[in-house]
Amino acid sequence: MRVPSFDRFRRMSTALGIFVLGMVAGAAVYNGLFAAKFDALVERLHEAEEKLGEYELEIRKLTNYRNQHGIIKSVVPHIETSRGPDGSPKPLDTVTETMLKQQLRRDLSAFLGRNVYDIDSEARLARLLLDGKVYKGLKNTDYVVEIRTVLVADGTMTVWVTARPRLPG
Repeated sequence: MRVPSFDRFRRMSTALGIFVLGMVAGAAVYNGLFAAKFDALVERLHEAEEKLGEYELEIRKLTNYRNQHGIIKSVVPHIETSRGPDGSPKPLDTVTETMLKQQLRRDLSAFLGRNVYDIDSEARLARLLLDGKVYKGLKNTDYVVEIRTVLVADGTMTVWVTARPRLPG
């Protein structure tokens, strides 16, 4: 039995190898682009869900309190990220920030319908209740929340908080 010489197939096998390598590289690039687009889409979805929830809640509150003046009609939390050892801010991802805002809104909803002029004692109560409170974030990461500033204007209670990851232990 004679085995044919491999020299006849050398160019064809080289071309086939380059073609397969190109297919693998192209598939990897396409998968990377697809994953990046999907991540961007998920972030936009979470932002849109957050805005939709805020708008629905605001509509509900405005219909409930439309004839009452001088009361807190909405609560708007702003999350400031903690600073690293070098002084640079460590930003949270949008999904975690959205989850923390929803949890803060839920906890601060006790102030809705309260008189604006009585907020002094209630703001101290909120600071005592929420200062150092631990919230569950994304991927089982706990965040410690500290209230920095509470501002009430035009029926809106705006709360600035600092969220930092809780150290294990």
